[in-house]
Amino acid sequence: MNWNLPYPSGRQPVMGRNVIATSQPLAAQAGAAAFARGGNAIDAALAAAITLTVVEPTMSGIGGDAFALVWEDGKLHGLNASGRAPAAWDSDRFKDLRIMPERGWESVTVPGQVAGWIDLSRRFGALPFADLFVDAIRHARDGFPVSPVIARQWKQGVADLRTHPGFDAFTLEGRAPEAGEIWRFSDQADTLEEIARTEGASFYTGRLAAALVDFAQVHGGAMTNDDLGAHRSAWVDPIAVDFHGYQLHEIPPNGQGLAALLALGILERLPYKGTAVGSAARMHLEIEAMRAAFADTHAHLGDIEHMRFTPAQLLAPAYLDARAGSIDPARASKHVSGAPPIGGTVYLCAADAQGRMVSYIQSNYRGFGSGVVLPGTGISLHNRGSGFVTTPGHPNEVGGGKRPSHSIIPAFLTKDGKPVMAFGVMGGNMQAQGHVQIILRHVVEGLNPQACSDAPRWRINDTATLTVEPTVPPDVVAALTAMGHAPVVLAADNLDFGSAQLAACLPTKPGEGAAYVAGSDHRRDGQAIAV
Repeated sequence: MNWNLPYPSGRQPVMGRNVIATSQPLAAQAGAAAFARGGNAIDAALAAAITLTVVEPTMSGIGGDAFALVWEDGKLHGLNASGRAPAAWDSDRFKDLRIMPERGWESVTVPGQVAGWIDLSRRFGALPFADLFVDAIRHARDGFPVSPVIARQWKQGVADLRTHPGFDAFTLEGRAPEAGEIWRFSDQADTLEEIARTEGASFYTGRLAAALVDFAQVHGGAMTNDDLGAHRSAWVDPIAVDFHGYQLHEIPPNGQGLAALLALGILERLPYKGTAVGSAARMHLEIEAMRAAFADTHAHLGDIEHMRFTPAQLLAPAYLDARAGSIDPARASKHVSGAPPIGGTVYLCAADAQGRMVSYIQSNYRGFGSGVVLPGTGISLHNRGSGFVTTPGHPNEVGGGKRPSHSIIPAFLTKDGKPVMAFGVMGGNMQAQGHVQIILRHVVEGLNPQACSDAPRWRINDTATLTVEPTVPPDVVAALTAMGHAPVVLAADNLDFGSAQLAACLPTKPGEGAAYVAGSDHRRDGQAIAV
């Protein structure tokens, strides 16, 4: 592993027997405190995740969804803790809409995140469930100074969502807290205590569930007691693709991790290693592979129970060969989907001295989610329902009891059946693109986790526009333009390029136990900690 730091960052790789990396220092410290109390990597990740709903509410609330990949005892386990649409959401409900509502109750599916906390704790945790809430409750009740990036996001959230039911609970006399200003939320502390005490039962079948349903009915929402009570997380087998002797693992659909696997599978078949590090020729192949992958996922991705093609069909070698064959190594192209033969988010990772590793992500989707906040509770509800489409017959067409297509995805890298790195890049459709770029930096270029995160990024945004960070050299931007791309260079403080957290295994001798190196993205307020 290359220990140089070739890109501007101001951060060093962090090494230790137990590590955690998150997008907010107070959350990372909550994870470190869980380690100190005798917890393992899963406990540390959950303590950090629960704390993030308090200290980074712009990206993660109590009413969100979650996914996880956990390495334990030589096996990778996948958890899909995303919720389904209310039963009343048939296609007729939205038949007059071109796209799904982005905010309000008509964007709210069942929140699966709380159930995910419980399932991970029961299966893998060492600490009592209530112990995981200690720091989150303390910060909510006693208050904490809001960090700069979060203050900026909060201000935008208030501007966008101030009219939504209950959202005024996240304001101070109608405004967002400033950077450095103390924010406290005793209602949220009470709710977290109730979730901890009842092990989530109140959220799905008890007092909090009843309050959610009553609030939905007042404002025209479709959520019912049956919708909440029927929710269950799903333990799933991760899907993977081989790349240069490594295997990248992702959660199967409804998550967009399939897009990262498709892009890497295509790149494996292109003359990628023959291009120079940081060159326009190399970036061109990355972008074209990603565009082809997105064309497929936009056409075929949805709740796996409703997809026309399975992940195995889309990742079949012959199909990847065909998709790679559609790419011109010298020119940008327009990519359409193929057809195989029939046959607002927070990410964190943690690893411990016993070899356990967890790659975890949770989200309210767009900043503050739906904008709906249950009064007196601090529960902000996600807007994952906006991830559905209204196109008749599409695998992701809205329907009662279906899971919508999801942007949030944890990632995990292995080699020869052994763990290599837990990582993720939060930020909408940047996530699959970020996974690809992190893998290329680590596997092909040999960079350490912090340098992988620091490297300049590109992004194909939601309007299919190619954007690049200003750290991409001007001559590379000019060469991409000459190849038929239309790159837009964004400002240095733009947050569109996501936030990575990474934890990679260090080589140790037999009997020495596990050790790790972690990195945290300089684009956010985050922190990597070794314990």
